[in-house]
Amino acid sequence: MSGIRWGAVLPQGWRLDLGHLSDPVEQFEAMVTVGRKAEELGFDSVWLYDHLQPVQAEEETVFECWTSLAALARETRRVRLGQLVTCNSYRNPALLAKMAATLDAASGGRALLGLGAGWDQREYEAYGYPAPYPATGERLRRLGEAAQVVTSMLRSPRSTVEGRYYGIRDAVNVPTGVQQPHIPLLIGGSGEKVTLRLVAQYADACNLTDHTDPQFYLRKLEVLARHCEDVGRPYDDILRTATLSVFVASNEDELVRMMAPHLNGRTREELAAHNAVGTPKQLVETFGALVDAGIEYFVLYFHEATRLDSMRLFATEVMPQLT
Repeated sequence: MSGIRWGAVLPQGWRLDLGHLSDPVEQFEAMVTVGRKAEELGFDSVWLYDHLQPVQAEEETVFECWTSLAALARETRRVRLGQLVTCNSYRNPALLAKMAATLDAASGGRALLGLGAGWDQREYEAYGYPAPYPATGERLRRLGEAAQVVTSMLRSPRSTVEGRYYGIRDAVNVPTGVQQPHIPLLIGGSGEKVTLRLVAQYADACNLTDHTDPQFYLRKLEVLARHCEDVGRPYDDILRTATLSVFVASNEDELVRMMAPHLNGRTREELAAHNAVGTPKQLVETFGALVDAGIEYFVLYFHEATRLDSMRLFATEVMPQLT
């Protein structure tokens, strides 16, 4: 299991995790504090969701992803900075490439560019991106063209790409970033026919989400390997990542308390099908099985995120057993 790496998703408001703090400055500082602690505890990266309003209809704080990452770049020194994942429809891909290159310079070469087709119709309609809400096929076609644009602009100071949805003509992007050979592109999603093929064609990493069954990852990665073979790309060139929410506690009583507000009529087993749930010893087994299935990098959201207890426990009792 040598080489397994870990990222932490910071409390940003989308998951209603800042509402207990009333002042927005205090809320932002809480997010930054968790980012600093993740760096101190040995996480490789910190991540934010690319959402603009809460996951439910509450009128609560949600900090914008990219501007927040720019601030985090100056508040941290080592951790990489990523998005889960940038919604392609929210920003022109040429502008997004410029933003990524700027973040890379601001952070001394720590930017990651996560990109996905987008899925939250409610958010699209609230913000007018674009109207009417595009069907899945169109959003995936847009994602494919956007991947062409950002990969070109992050690898060359001058780019031309002609597409149905996006076109750039002699677009200058200087600097293209600090990292060599280029800023890594991560594409999020598990669609077997289109999304994983786009990963094989354009991405440096894939991101699969919300499952604890190793068979899910085995199947998706087998599909990805076939796409890589089809396009003539080494499968091992692609970093294989997974995102999971984590409920971790040192004992069963505390774990039951932590899970209770999130069950919503589900059993523990039903919650654990899509979340990592357990004591440290149990989670070593959970994540070990996912490593055996082919995952190399985990990006984790810890419930009760601003308390830091869960992140600290995981970092001290689970990560060392799997790294």
